[in-house]
Amino acid sequence: MLKYIFKRLLALIPVIIGVTFLVFMIMQLAPGDPVQLILGENATPEQKEELREEMGLNDPVLIQYVRYMVNFCKGDLGVSYTTKRPVIDEVASRFPYTFNLSIVAGVVSIILAIPLGILAAVKQNTIFDNVSMIVSLIGVSMPIFWLALLLILVFSLNLGWFPVQGADSWISYILPAISLGFMNMASIARTTRSSMLETVRQDYIRTARAKGVSKSNVIVKHAFKNALIPTITVCGIQMGQLLGGSVLTETVFAWPGLGRLMVQSINSRDVPMVLGCMTVLTVCFSVVNLLVDLLYGFMDPRIKAMYS
Repeated sequence: MLKYIFKRLLALIPVIIGVTFLVFMIMQLAPGDPVQLILGENATPEQKEELREEMGLNDPVLIQYVRYMVNFCKGDLGVSYTTKRPVIDEVASRFPYTFNLSIVAGVVSIILAIPLGILAAVKQNTIFDNVSMIVSLIGVSMPIFWLALLLILVFSLNLGWFPVQGADSWISYILPAISLGFMNMASIARTTRSSMLETVRQDYIRTARAKGVSKSNVIVKHAFKNALIPTITVCGIQMGQLLGGSVLTETVFAWPGLGRLMVQSINSRDVPMVLGCMTVLTVCFSVVNLLVDLLYGFMDPRIKAMYS
């Protein structure tokens, strides 16, 4: 198991290099001049050239990238072009907001989706099954930003139950968590239903029923555990996407997290800040996938034997 974990951690190295290189090159091709944004429109050409030389922007692109990666290996993510603060400090101050929001949205979506998927499979082809699948289809198809705006319009502006923006209290988490987790809930519910339908048709389920085991015990003790593997996979992917896909939600709700910081940094061509945010989110996504793979071993002894 430790050998497998070590291999997966080593696999993070090419992933981080690939992501940072791709983002770095995209930012170089993006329109706008960071020096112009920093100094303003009234800056003289001499001032611009001096700052560009000071920041190393006159060097070839590959040399700039190599210099960034060397500093990254030393734990230095650079200094923000706009705030003049170390990127690692900015990321550390924003990451808890994104992490907490993702955890709340993920837990809520899982708690609601798994029972919904199980009941839809048990009550296949009933009204409950049809309604739940229609709701899931709507959740998968509905854009996150549209749902977020709809929630603000109804529950914030019209009813006044929740704040429109910010993260001042636990109430502020409700609308962003719903808008962020609704699509994930739909995906998890559909996967759980499909997996349960496949599992309850297995021979060992019929054997257990023939021996007189109650239907509820068969569902909870036999079918549910064996149907969890695909569900765990989807949950893990969704949790990783929650960490990296909260850009729209944080922007709509003015949430002080990494997603909104990344949008602001892209608009200002703040390359070090964008790279820092993307690197942190990439590591988080990879760690979540690793935890999901390890969880397989606890759910299925055959998979655990493969890791050993």
